[in-house]
Order: sequence, then structure tokens, then C-alpha cells
Amino acid sequence: MPITYHVAEHDEGYAYRVGDVWSESFPNHDAALAAARSAAERQQVGGDPAEITFQLSDGTWQTQMVDGGDRPETDVVDDAR
Repeated sequence: MPITYHVAEHDEGYAYRVGDVWSESFPNHDAALAAARSAAERQQVGGDPAEITFQLSDGTWQTQMVDGGDRPETDVVDDAR
């Protein structure tokens, strides 16, 4: 199942989100769409195993080890258009 980045109006501008987590706001739609595409592309780049820390939707932080070659499929959906 791919990870989907959604681009939409948010916080007096445009942003992208994955699930319930929003990115920073961008001043216009094109900037938010470009940032979402860039994030989706970077997520598919493999690397070395690493420890990552990320925030869950309830606000808590989680740390885990990830295999650098285990990359998800990604997709970008433009909800603003």
C-alpha cells in the first residue's frame, strides 16, 4: 500500500499531509505540490540502516531502526484541484 501525500489548502496557504500530519505551510499551491513531490521522491531513496525518530498523530515520539533498502511506494494526490 503506497504512502500518499495529499496537497490542499491549510493554515492560510497550502501544505501537504500524510495521514493526519501536515507539513509546514507554503505561500502557494505550486510550492506545496513541488514540496510534496520532492518528499515523496526522497522517501523512495534507499540508504544504510538507520535509527529514525518521528511523531505519531497523538503527539508522542517514536524511535525505531529501519532497513535502508526497505522503501515504500509513494503517491502524490492534489486535493486542491
